[in-house]
Amino acid sequence: MTEYGRGPGSEPWHPEDPLYGDGGWEGQQGHAGHQPAYGGQPQHQYPQEPQQEQYGDWNDGRPQPYDQQQYQQSYDQEQYAGQGQQQYVPPNQQAYHEGAWDGTGTHAHVPYAADPGDPYGQQAAAYGAEQPDFYGTPDAYPPPEPPARRRAEPEPEAEQPRPDWDPGPDQGEHAFFAGGGTDDEDDEPEGRGDRRGRGGKGAKGSKGKKGRNGCACLVVLLVFGGGLGGVAYFGYQFYQDRFGTAPDYAGDGNGDEVTVVIPKGAGGYVIGQKLKEAGVVQSVDAFVSAQQSNPEGKTIQDGVYTLQKQMSAASAVELMLSDKSRSNLIIAEGTRNTAVYTLIDKRLGVSAGTTAAVAKKDYKSLGLPAWALGRPNLKDPLEGFLYPSSYPVAKGQKPEAVLRGMVSRANDKYEELGLRKTAESLGLDGPWELLTVASLVQAEGTSHDDFRKMAEVVYNRLKPGNPQTNGMIEFDSTYNYVKNQSKIDLTLSELRKYDNPYNTYYYKGLPPGPIDNPGEEALKGALDPTSDGWYYFISLDGKTSKFTKTLAQHEELVKEFNASRNKD
Repeated sequence: MTEYGRGPGSEPWHPEDPLYGDGGWEGQQGHAGHQPAYGGQPQHQYPQEPQQEQYGDWNDGRPQPYDQQQYQQSYDQEQYAGQGQQQYVPPNQQAYHEGAWDGTGTHAHVPYAADPGDPYGQQAAAYGAEQPDFYGTPDAYPPPEPPARRRAEPEPEAEQPRPDWDPGPDQGEHAFFAGGGTDDEDDEPEGRGDRRGRGGKGAKGSKGKKGRNGCACLVVLLVFGGGLGGVAYFGYQFYQDRFGTAPDYAGDGNGDEVTVVIPKGAGGYVIGQKLKEAGVVQSVDAFVSAQQSNPEGKTIQDGVYTLQKQMSAASAVELMLSDKSRSNLIIAEGTRNTAVYTLIDKRLGVSAGTTAAVAKKDYKSLGLPAWALGRPNLKDPLEGFLYPSSYPVAKGQKPEAVLRGMVSRANDKYEELGLRKTAESLGLDGPWELLTVASLVQAEGTSHDDFRKMAEVVYNRLKPGNPQTNGMIEFDSTYNYVKNQSKIDLTLSELRKYDNPYNTYYYKGLPPGPIDNPGEEALKGALDPTSDGWYYFISLDGKTSKFTKTLAQHEELVKEFNASRNKD
């Protein structure tokens, strides 16, 4: 038997079945009182294998007869006329087109009534209207059940082309967001639903598909929703970073003072980061924006600043540009190391002598250049290398860190000015002697013009055969250095009796090393001296110096100076 010919089980055909034996089309016509369906109008017939018992009888128990030959001719004329196409007949139905088996070795025509679901189809055909094709597509196969056993079906949607092969109960394609197997069952014809039911997998498979599809939908929605949330978050962050207003405090601070050290060469972002870390400003971007908006914002220098926490960026910039916030350690030109050490101790809040002890013990590890090491008879190896400038020194720092920063600044300046390149052209033994000359110029001079002339005085006196001093420098500042004092009233007898390498009244030539920390102007004066023949100088008012070329001229100026002092 074919798939659609029988129900489950092995029960034989019942003799009372209207399709059994010779009870075919002719036999059915013999039933008294039975009229053809739809008023005897010719109907399209679809060849079908014998129905199962469950189909039962229609109406009064008698099958509805119609002429199969008439159906075949009408069907061929309407569906294939002029198309040159061949009707597709499933292999298991071929025998029923030729004639159903009657159990006696002959074939009998198998009658089926028209589709009861369209009771008006034949009436429309009777009036010449074009009839819908119920049997030209696979959707019409197998034929509908009798009305008594037919289940109510939803209104059919527009038919979609179906493949001309049977994919099987579990091979059909589902839309990704379909509701599961239930919808698939509704879309298939009843015959196929019965077939799947017979396999025992229809309900279970559909439920499984629905569960899997539901989980898949949930996973996709979660992933898709999470992706959208991530895109929205990062998009907002990108907008805030590029176009949003930077976070900023309001006002001039909360009254809580804090010290901030700004390193040398720091730009806006570095300064802003230091201020943010100290709690002064709320964001780096706010500070940079305020700095760029201020006409003098780019002139913020390195150093120590006393500010308040939670200041607006604009107020922080304004305060840093004023002298009120700066608390740097200022080293003046010509300051000796002993005075520098005292200043550092006070700024760091350490006991007196702490920095001097570190300098004496660790001077070799503080960054001195090679040409400054190994010098004999030095009072302080770091003299001349604590370069005059502004330094960010605050409590909490170590003395060695402060000293190392000063030495580094000196090395940079000396390299910038070219001490090593110029020393030989001036008749000096390397940059060390040039630095020593600059320290003498710094101690005796008062202005840039003084520095150049003062440098010439030193170079002229250093000449061994000069007729004025015979190689003696005779600067009072060298004696005062070794005595750690700054006196003016010194007698020649006192000066010439004191035996010390730094005393230029006692020893010829330069002292062992620098006697102070010269500034840039004194260094430039030592690098570029005048050439006017100066040998002597004197300051009459303590502010300006007068220079002479001979000892006689110098003695006249000394008398003038003494006379002015006696009047006072």
